[in-house]
Amino acid sequence: MADQLIRATAADGGIRAVGVISNRLCEEARQRHKLSYVATAALGRTMSAGLLLASSMKRAESRVNIRIRGNGPMGGLMVDAGLDGTVRGYVDNPGVELPTNAQGKLDVGGAIGQDGYVYVIRDVGYGYPYSSTVELVSGEIGDDLTHYLATSEQTPSALFLGVFVDGNGVQAAGGLLIQILPKAASDPELVALLESRLSSLQGFTPLLQAGKTLPMIFEELLGDMGLEIFPETQLVRFHCGCSFDRVLGALKLLGEAELRDMIEKDNGAEATCHFCGEVYKANIDQLEQLIDELKTAN
Repeated sequence: MADQLIRATAADGGIRAVGVISNRLCEEARQRHKLSYVATAALGRTMSAGLLLASSMKRAESRVNIRIRGNGPMGGLMVDAGLDGTVRGYVDNPGVELPTNAQGKLDVGGAIGQDGYVYVIRDVGYGYPYSSTVELVSGEIGDDLTHYLATSEQTPSALFLGVFVDGNGVQAAGGLLIQILPKAASDPELVALLESRLSSLQGFTPLLQAGKTLPMIFEELLGDMGLEIFPETQLVRFHCGCSFDRVLGALKLLGEAELRDMIEKDNGAEATCHFCGEVYKANIDQLEQLIDELKTAN
């Protein structure tokens, strides 16, 4: 099944639901960054969350940045996701591995740590981006971003995220975001029913492993609440906008003296993109051209 995101509403627009399947993009991130099992789960959960959070934005160029910093051995991670369905990200220490937790699952909370912060920046495509900071709740990503939604955006939300990875790579990944809007929040029976159903979920990836599609999951949760699934299915993918031209532009900012030093000591320059792991190399001739351009500009 292709990586995809679908949207739905229920209760006459009082409930908003978004689901994403992210198997392939998580596997691409795992391969690009040479991630351990627990790092794959941490980054995969956060990339799915980024796509879910960005899905409610309006302008095509809108993006969400999620930065998580904890006191665990992984250090933290960064994700950049857009309304256009593109996402990228990295972890500070990709090789960290830990024993499974008491539930027999990958110990994402132990890898990130419980002391730290979640930083969320929403770039709506114009003006100044909106930024929020909340403390970590568990380091498990889903709990922490649910806390962010409740405290910073004042929206009662349930966020389910999962990544199942084994020796053959990522086998199932994705997430589900259910939000109760003010229109439905005033109906206590509806809220109680929804909370009861959500509390019975044992995770998101088990549903995918059982062969459930996103529409099937929505139907089970919201089918008797006036569910309306939007007909558009949005494809999502791992994508980084880095390029060799951008690298040259960054090198040019270093100035002539630094470029000369690179030529004399390193016979060129090498840069690696944090987000995608792509390596760019500039040879002596290319650095000399940058120097010429700097002289011409002056």
